[in-house]
Amino acid sequence: MKIDFLKYADGLVPAIIQDDITGKVLMLGFMNEAALEKTQELQKVTFFSRTKKRLWTKGEESGHFLFLKDIKADCDSDTLLIKATPDGPVCHTGADTCWGEENMADNFLLQLEQIIADRKNNPSEKSYTSSLFAKGINKIAQKVGEEAVEIVIEAKDDNKDLFLGEAADLLFHYLILLQAKGFRLTDVEQVLKQRNIRKP
Repeated sequence: MKIDFLKYADGLVPAIIQDDITGKVLMLGFMNEAALEKTQELQKVTFFSRTKKRLWTKGEESGHFLFLKDIKADCDSDTLLIKATPDGPVCHTGADTCWGEENMADNFLLQLEQIIADRKNNPSEKSYTSSLFAKGINKIAQKVGEEAVEIVIEAKDDNKDLFLGEAADLLFHYLILLQAKGFRLTDVEQVLKQRNIRKP
């Protein structure tokens, strides 16, 4: 990826920040070459602040970091699209985005993934999901196994409500397992797409 930092007199290029899960545009900042390198090094989005006249990692004061997921350059190599996972509100006003929008996906499963990620990153003693993360990967995997067995048992009967209930339990715990391993449904979706492409 080559970025034309010399195109503008100040050596800065616009960086559009997009939530990697919801697809919402979160904010716009500016980067020079050093800011891009720092972003890649820290895996946290870092800008060049035009007011502070220095590199500034988003969240260095608030703790609401933007964790890097992907970087792309546009067709002219003078604008960056950065996909990131926010840890808390992005705007200095406390809003989810700098446009005052709620950062929620239109798809319910993506919303649920956001909630699960929040329970992982911001544990609550009252949260069942947080308690599973606290117990570790073995317990989470065990729960997925238990739910898988239960749905198999219900599949052999004709009770619609019980079957769907177990299906929901399995999917919920599967999403927790994916999050614990650092993956999301979109990662699984990519594998399925690749398999479909390879089919004769």
